[in-house]
Amino acid sequence: MAIHFPAPIALFFQLSNDKDSASLDRCFAPDAAVHDEKHTYNGIAEITDWFIEAKKKYSYTADPLEMEEHDTGVVVRARVSGNFPGSPAVLRYVFETGNDKIQSLAIG
Repeated sequence: MAIHFPAPIALFFQLSNDKDSASLDRCFAPDAAVHDEKHTYNGIAEITDWFIEAKKKYSYTADPLEMEEHDTGVVVRARVSGNFPGSPAVLRYVFETGNDKIQSLAIG
């Protein structure tokens, strides 16, 4: 069964698996924040740097398994496979969206 994500979240997973970082501004708000591996990245420039470095370091793909919508956002569980200890791992992506863009993302 296909998961029907909100547009910016669908684009995020598409870009993650296509390795295209040039289009992150199409899914993230200009003042968005990403929290991953105990670090927070603010704004498109820092988010793009994080994305590129993570792809280089881990060569990962993310396969969404399920989505839950909440009042404050969307939670996606995804199987992440790549070049890291414990691969594959199921990670939790917590998105807050607004104005058809990702406002924040926490990965854990």
